[in-house]
Formats: sequence, C-alpha cells, structure tokens
Amino acid sequence: MKLPTWLWIFSDDKTPTPPPSKLLIFSDTTTIATTTIISCSLQSNHSPETLALTVSHLRLSTLTSLPVSHVNFLAVHNHRLYAATGDLINVIDTTSLALIDTFSVAGSSSGSVKSVTFSNGNIYTAHQDNKIRVWKSTENKRHKHIATLPTFEDRLLRSVLPKNYVNVRRHRKKLWVEHHDAVSGLALISDQLMCSVSWDKYLKIWRISDLRCVESIKAHDDAINAVVVAADSTIFTGSADCRIKVWGKAFRKYGLISTLEKHKSAVNALALNDDGSVLLSGGSDRLILVWDKEHGSNRMVLTSTLRGHTNAILCLVNVSDLLFSGSADRTVRIWQRGYNSKFNCLRVLDRYEKPVRSLVADSSQNQNVRVFSESSNGVMRMLTIEGLILANNISSEKMIVVSTVKV
Repeated sequence: MKLPTWLWIFSDDKTPTPPPSKLLIFSDTTTIATTTIISCSLQSNHSPETLALTVSHLRLSTLTSLPVSHVNFLAVHNHRLYAATGDLINVIDTTSLALIDTFSVAGSSSGSVKSVTFSNGNIYTAHQDNKIRVWKSTENKRHKHIATLPTFEDRLLRSVLPKNYVNVRRHRKKLWVEHHDAVSGLALISDQLMCSVSWDKYLKIWRISDLRCVESIKAHDDAINAVVVAADSTIFTGSADCRIKVWGKAFRKYGLISTLEKHKSAVNALALNDDGSVLLSGGSDRLILVWDKEHGSNRMVLTSTLRGHTNAILCLVNVSDLLFSGSADRTVRIWQRGYNSKFNCLRVLDRYEKPVRSLVADSSQNQNVRVFSESSNGVMRMLTIEGLILANNISSEKMIVVSTVKV
C-alpha cells in the first residue's frame, strides 16, 4: 500500500522509512482493517527522533444505522465515548468500539448538544434551547432523562419575588437562574458544584445535590464559548469578546481574579494541563496561547504562542505533555512540550472534510491513550497513543495510531 504523503514522518536524514504492512481484525466488525506502520523514534525532553505511526480504516457494522450528521461534541467517561450528533447522543464503548446506546429528549426541539459532563453517576448535557438536562445510566446501559435545569421547583421558588428577574432584552425579563441563550459549556468544579456558560454572557454555578442554581455572574461582554476548571476550583472562561477571565472563590462566592487579553479575536477553546499550572487557549486569530501560572501566585503569564494553523482554533485537549488542537482549517496538530517548556509541532493530520470542532482523550491503565475527533459526516478518527507515561513525561517507546471509525 502506498502511504499518503501527509503521513510521512522523516528521520534526521530526511529519508522516509519503508512502511511494513500489518493486518488487524477488530472484534464486532464486518470489515478487516489494513494497517500501515512507519517506524521512527520520539524521546522525552528531546527533539523528535523516532515516532511509530499506524494508520487503519475500519467501519463498524453496529454503527451504520445511525443517521448521517456531523458530530457536535465528544466526551469520554468510564471508557464510554459520548458522541453528540444534532440532538442525539451516541454512546460507544471505547474498548470494543461497540454502540451501547443512543438517546435524546423525546418530543422536544432541544437543538444541538453543545457540551457533556459527568458527576456522581449522572450525565449532564448542555443544549441550544438554553437548557441543561440530566440523565441517569441504568443497569442495562440505557440512559434515562431525570431532570432539566433549572428545575421546575427552582423556577417556582424564585418566581415569587420581582428581584429574581433580570433584563435580558428590551421589555423582556427572565429569572436569574435561567440561561437565555444556548448553553455552550459545562464543567465540574467539585463533587458538590458544576458550572455552565452560555452565549448569553453568563457564568452560572449549580449545586449538584439538589440541582439548584446558586450563583449567576455576568462574566463577559459577548458570548462565552469555553470553560475549564482547575483542580483548585479556579474557573477559566473564554469569550467572543477576545478575553479569558479567571474566577476564584472568596467568601463563598466566585469573583474575578484576572483578565487575560492577548487574543486578537474570539476565544473558542481552552485546556489545562494536569495540575492546572498551564492554560492553553485557542482563538479565531489562528493562535494557540500558552499561559503559565506565576510561581507563588495565581497570576497567569503568557509564555508562548503556537502558530501553524491557517484558520480558527476550535478545540484543544491536553494529555501529559502532548497537546492536540483542532481547527477550521480541517487539520489536527499534535504538539509536544519539551525540556525547555516550549511546544514543538510533531505532526499535522489532514484529510478532514470539515472543520474539527471537538477532540476528546480516553486513557487506560496500560499507558494507552485514545484521542477521538470528527472527520466527516458521522465519521470519527481515533488516534491511539501507546506507551505514554501520564506523569508529565513521555516514555521512549511511543506509538500513535490513527483510525477512522464510522458512526
């Protein structure tokens, strides 16, 4: 099999290594996947020397009945991949790649799913109709809708007092517990709290025990596109107003810590490293900015700018010292942070038919990581990284496997 030019990896002498072929048979499929392997090397804290890349194409017969639609959002929990296509959410076992369940809001025009997060056995989904929905995974692996946020009880309780209403447009008021535009992001703060952001410019804090909204903050001057939360419960929000804002808790309420203003256009994506000391942001200005926490303080300082994408950055995911970025230029770039804390681009994956809007990583105990991304209508790519040490460094033996999965 002739290797496409976009998959060649060159060694130091710029001579491509001849790729041997290997046949992989995946369980629960009707298609045999032909795999091509290139051998090179990659060592931690050094410039790239070798890298092993495997490319395969497979179609899962259990997934061919799904409607053809683009993937809005991807999330992973307990080795289950949640792939939102329109208002449908498809649940796939990341080990067997078998379809487990497909669920949606019955009889409701909820619009597309914008975000998914998980807490205490519940699944939370953010929708274009301004609502957050709560689901429970049953014993037979089906998903049952159990609540919609804000709950009827929460709205009823607040509706009595006029002070609980806010102006959202001219001559129009809504309860402060409600979002009044698409909910664009969800993130877990702790076992007790979750936050949501919306195109309505608001950041809201939800108490998980009784599903009540406990705080609402006018956070930005334009739509909020992204939210991430650090281990110390610091919240980062990215907006179309070109700003990133950092929120911390003081006196039991969240307040603004700082504003990061180096992007020249809308901020679309945010990611954090494992300990929350590095923030990565991607914008419509085609840049990925790297922010490091200043020693001894919570202040984030711009330390690096990653260039290479030719269109807006739409999604980011960080795994150990690897960064994956998806863009409207229809590519995924793989970056590595080296010994000098600088990022180098290891690989550009192209041949995507549409902008790459969502990336998600699923790690396992055997040092393998799978990164899923949308490729085209109803099709996802799966990148498998083997031998990755999930402790801020990379083992000397590492393989990246790129697969195409039809959903």
